Amino acid sequence: MTHSGPELMPETWSTNDPVLSVRNLHKSYQDQHVLRGVEFDIRQGQVKAVLGPSGSGKSTMLRLMALLEPADDGEIRLRGRRIGVREKASGAVALPERELAKERRNIGMVFQKFNLFPHLTACRNVMLGLTSVKGIHHKQAEEQAMAMLQRVGLSHRAGHFPSELSGGQQQRVAIARALVMNPDVLLFDEPTSALDPELVGEVLDVMESLANDGMTMIVVTHEVRFARRVADEVTLFDSGVIVEQATPDEFFDNPQHQRTRKFLSHVH
Repeated sequence: MTHSGPELMPETWSTNDPVLSVRNLHKSYQDQHVLRGVEFDIRQGQVKAVLGPSGSGKSTMLRLMALLEPADDGEIRLRGRRIGVREKASGAVALPERELAKERRNIGMVFQKFNLFPHLTACRNVMLGLTSVKGIHHKQAEEQAMAMLQRVGLSHRAGHFPSELSGGQQQRVAIARALVMNPDVLLFDEPTSALDPELVGEVLDVMESLANDGMTMIVVTHEVRFARRVADEVTLFDSGVIVEQATPDEFFDNPQHQRTRKFLSHVH
């Protein structure tokens, strides 16, 4: 499911390099310094789970990676190419919205609150990016949308509106909407936290299936069991910095930092 558009494949990039890389990422809101020099890599096919307390900056980090907000400092590279800005001799200049929209195609984002259009059916919600952003013909877009709804187990609900779907079904539609754009990396911002407990499993099952298919994923989550079972690497985020990164076994069984141990004592 990986995208390999030539515009994002400079000769210096290879599949051994990170798909997505951030360096020295900073973000403040008024007097609150939310991100404090975050550095982060994810490689092709890797699943990285990001844990941490609420308000620690996890969602802000994802929003910057998805080019939904500009960073105050630092850089984000996708397949070796810096994104979100145009580099000039005088420094980096933020891209205009039209060019940002093109770059966002390559980074999928699944939000906590689904963000579906209530007046569109499940199929139309999934189709929208194909027709409006990629300019794909309606019939072809519909076929691709239906295939993606089948991928998340919802082809039988394609003609239903969001209000006619459960929360878990709405989130699976949102995943299909992100997947159909064929992104290089898929970002999940606490995708199960708005769901009733009995609906969480159906969304996690879809995400685990994507991971097994080799989708590159960064998952901000409170689902510790999912992180342990599915992730290749687990990260603890706190107060705008990455405290610890390790394999699931190392992270959960032998954490190196006191802050990690304290966090795990509350979630286990």
